[in-house]
Amino acid sequence: MFGMKTHRTVASLVVGMACLAGPSAARAASLLKLSGAITGIVSDPAGIPRMGASVLLYNRQDRFLGKALTDSHGEFLFASLLPDTYSIRVTLATFVPALRKDILVQPGMRSVLNVSLNSLFSTIQISYPALDSGLFSDDWKWVLRSAPSTRPVMRFADVALGRGPAGPAPHTSVFSDTRGILKVSAGEGGLLTGVGTEADLGTAFALATSFYGSNMLQVSGNVGYGSQTGTPTAAFRTSYSRNIAGTSPQVSLTMRQLFLPARLGAVAAGNEAALPMLRTMTAGIDDHLQLADNVTLQYGMTMDAVTFLDHLSYFSHYARLSFDLGGGSALEAAYTSGNARPDLAASAAGGNDADLQRDISTLGVFPNVSLLSGRARVQRGNEYELTYSRKAGSRTYYLSAYGESISNAALSIVAPAGLYAAGDLLPDLFSGNSIFNVGDRQSTGYNAAVTQAVGQHVSATVMYGSMGVLTADNRELVSNSPDELRSMIRAGRRQAATGRVAFTAPRTGTHMVASYQWSNDHRWVMGGNLYSTQAIRQTPGLNLYIRQPIPGFAMLPWRMEATADLRNMLAQGYLPLSMVNGQQVLLVETPRSFRGGLSFIF
Repeated sequence: MFGMKTHRTVASLVVGMACLAGPSAARAASLLKLSGAITGIVSDPAGIPRMGASVLLYNRQDRFLGKALTDSHGEFLFASLLPDTYSIRVTLATFVPALRKDILVQPGMRSVLNVSLNSLFSTIQISYPALDSGLFSDDWKWVLRSAPSTRPVMRFADVALGRGPAGPAPHTSVFSDTRGILKVSAGEGGLLTGVGTEADLGTAFALATSFYGSNMLQVSGNVGYGSQTGTPTAAFRTSYSRNIAGTSPQVSLTMRQLFLPARLGAVAAGNEAALPMLRTMTAGIDDHLQLADNVTLQYGMTMDAVTFLDHLSYFSHYARLSFDLGGGSALEAAYTSGNARPDLAASAAGGNDADLQRDISTLGVFPNVSLLSGRARVQRGNEYELTYSRKAGSRTYYLSAYGESISNAALSIVAPAGLYAAGDLLPDLFSGNSIFNVGDRQSTGYNAAVTQAVGQHVSATVMYGSMGVLTADNRELVSNSPDELRSMIRAGRRQAATGRVAFTAPRTGTHMVASYQWSNDHRWVMGGNLYSTQAIRQTPGLNLYIRQPIPGFAMLPWRMEATADLRNMLAQGYLPLSMVNGQQVLLVETPRSFRGGLSFIF
């Protein structure tokens, strides 16, 4: 009897404890599902786990959260982390510190880091297996510790992520993520056009689609007539990129063609086949490498073939090395040779269609071609640039220095009819002026800028710099020789300040950018670093760019935008030269112009 009561009492206690523990266990399981973890292994170049490495954890505001030391197996763990993005800094004596930002912690997931410390470049690789995936069981630890240094130890994470052979196919259709733009324009182009002759776009289109998930194909084209001269133009561009291990190398082919005005030479009346044409073909490759967690190398090259009264072929290459110094600071060193690369700096439009807008802007930029003693010449340049930037709250500081050399510099010229021989003047491709070869130039300079964000929709930038420019002697032209004009043009130096305001209306979506450059003397041309790859740069005169979304109808498969681009509205940066007979010659780098267009984006 007594034994039976004892069993009943024990059973009651067990049931009661289970009932009390039930909510706690459920709460613990819930916390486990709502939190994540960051763990990893620290090893040296030989693949040997290192004990005693200091691992510091920071939140998205770079605030210190905690510290861990690696154990005898080189492992560390930060558990029960709220879903967010974090940063990790790993240090160990005699090794370069490793830094990894934007580590995503997801509910019920473990961010696994493979930290490889080195005396030159230290790296951190990351994967996101589930907390209960068993990736760090004793068997897995043995595999990771015993793997040779040349073996990518995180290759097994693909299966855990569902991307390997055992996982489901990421895309079920051949083509996906198809986007496009159709633009009807009177010559609207990008804010940064580099040092090329910008064509009227007429009717342009761009289409991008992804096939088999990791392949991206973009096709863009332009067929139209110059709004001022009626010159027919056509250009097509195709680019292909593939996502390989987090990098996206891109190859592209761009072809342009236009008929030049008949006034270029003696052409039989009515014989359009005799009109000279400018044809260009550009094959390029662009890529980037993550040399370390805080070091990125962006590089590329192009091979250009230009046919115009002659056949010209040349290579152009660039490289840009970026260092993330931590604390919102960054250092960039860039080198550009041959062609300018405004697409590296310009952000044509925000959103998913920025790459399409950039392709359309690139289509209309023809090489700057001029004539020298009857032979065609293409403007080319070389530039070295060093830029330091620091972001402190809502304010960003920039400081840059550069050295630049340009060969066969071409400027627009307004001169009396018949002043120079046809062998030294080339009719401007898209206006009633002409192009004049002013020779070679070299310049150095520096720029300092501050950008202040005012809320989420307004930013203001103030820039000041000293730059090399082209000026002219204060004397009169006495002959009809183009060599005399070239001898009057000399190198000079000017200081200039630029103010720039960007604004986006939150309700209507209107985007406006206004800038003005002030200088104590506006009698100069070709100022500043024309081949800069930075988004912050000085632009001559008063400029205004407006992009206005147009409300559409729900049944239409596209959205519409109207754009207006007013450049150098005060006609500044013109270099006048007087002649003994009272006439005047004018050299112009950025002509005053108004452009606009209507875009259909789908």
